[in-house]
Amino acid sequence: MKKLLTLLALLIISCSSVYAKTEQTLEVLPLMSSKSVEQNRLWVGTFQLVWNDLMDGIVKGPVKFEDYKSPLAKELNKQKFTADMLSEDSYYKTYGETSPELKVQIEEAIKEKFNETSDILDSIDWTPGPGKYLVYAMLKKDFKFLTAFDKLKPARFGRSFAKVDYFGIDKKSSNLLDKTVNVLFYNSSKDFAVSINTQNSDVLYLYRTDDNKTFDKLYSDMFMKKSQYEGVSEFMDKDELKIPNISLYRQKSFDELCNHPIKDTDLIIGQALETVDFRMDNEGVKLKSEASIATKMSMPIMPENLKPRKFYFDNTFVLFLQEVDKEQPYFALRVNDVSLINKTGKK
Repeated sequence: MKKLLTLLALLIISCSSVYAKTEQTLEVLPLMSSKSVEQNRLWVGTFQLVWNDLMDGIVKGPVKFEDYKSPLAKELNKQKFTADMLSEDSYYKTYGETSPELKVQIEEAIKEKFNETSDILDSIDWTPGPGKYLVYAMLKKDFKFLTAFDKLKPARFGRSFAKVDYFGIDKKSSNLLDKTVNVLFYNSSKDFAVSINTQNSDVLYLYRTDDNKTFDKLYSDMFMKKSQYEGVSEFMDKDELKIPNISLYRQKSFDELCNHPIKDTDLIIGQALETVDFRMDNEGVKLKSEASIATKMSMPIMPENLKPRKFYFDNTFVLFLQEVDKEQPYFALRVNDVSLINKTGKK
């Protein structure tokens, strides 16, 4: 009986360890080309927008650090995503000297343009000071599909036993929904892609693949497969579509970019944040993303080859006491033998 209980306990521990190792999270990436070990990850261009304004409006050139060669900064400096890749009605951005007035300006602007409030402005130190600048951006999307899809029965996703909500097209759906979906390619039940039309200029791409590549390579692969596909591109009557509802919120701090002196300036990045609020259901998509970079004065850099110093007063030394506003000390002591001096203390 004891052996059985021991084996059972070991089995439970083993299962717990496996679960701990495979437990996943959602990582917010700064670039489409960013690599990640996380299976769940996302990217949105908002942080690149504020980085562009940091470069062009404040640093006046590429952001390079005095004490650190940052691969991330190097890639961000390439500005592969820019504001002209968005319609003007979908983003707001600004920068300036940090002040309470700038905060009010941003709050009023996003309220007027998007009827939104900020999730990050209250976390920023708005006290003015030398070298303190704030770069801010909000990206907002809220669009409907051409026709709302049908809500489907909850079902499992992947290997998870938990059921999730789905929407899409099944055998009972109206044929009108077929016209809202375009087939990019269908190579197998594990390798296919579709695009979904919306009521405005946005399009939703969905690519089913087990490939674990960076976003930029997956995007390129999707269109390469589309160009090679010779099958039917229309969504047919017998075809079915099933998409899970998505609801997420994440905040990311890019700490690796912070507290490094920026070359040819007296600035460092004190805070670099991005938030992502994404919702998708049978009616459409809602996306709200904010990003900010706050700078401050840098501290002097000590030479890297400076050897550590040991201020050990463990041999003869002299001690002085002096009032701050006086010209000379009021007490002086030279210590050559601590034991001898301490013997003269009050008993």
